[in-house]
Amino acid sequence: MTTGADDSQRATAGRVPAACLCALTLVLAAAGGLASAAPPARGPQYLKSNVPNAPFSAAVRVDNILYLSGQIGIGVDGKLPADFTDQVRQTMSNVQATLRQGGLTLEDVFKCTVMLADMSRWEDFNKIYVSYFKPERLPARSALGANGLARGALVELECAAYASGSH
Repeated sequence: MTTGADDSQRATAGRVPAACLCALTLVLAAAGGLASAAPPARGPQYLKSNVPNAPFSAAVRVDNILYLSGQIGIGVDGKLPADFTDQVRQTMSNVQATLRQGGLTLEDVFKCTVMLADMSRWEDFNKIYVSYFKPERLPARSALGANGLARGALVELECAAYASGSH
């Protein structure tokens, strides 16, 4: 024999999970856990190199990250300056040009890797490098010595930059 109280408990027990499920559904929907209106992910976008017959892209964008190929101090004339300081400045100009090609600036750069043919030039490189960034927005960075860089360069700089979804 069941009482009215037993029927009331069974009815309440059936409603609690449904109420929890409804609340969970709302939380997941608000967090984007269910079908969202976000556009589908695009594949990589390749930015053409300005170097004739280059076996690489200038940069590749994957989602919101633009990965720059290593840049050296080759000028628009195709020549590499002999002076270390001139190579660093031209390298930074080449990085800026590649970023512009992707709709970005040095302010979007969050990581750099510098390769130096001579690690004793690390301080010289730093003096020039930091002048291109705001002091409060210096990218994370690694530096390493290299036993030979492309075309006899003294410095090569590889960067990654954040590209918001609006680009």
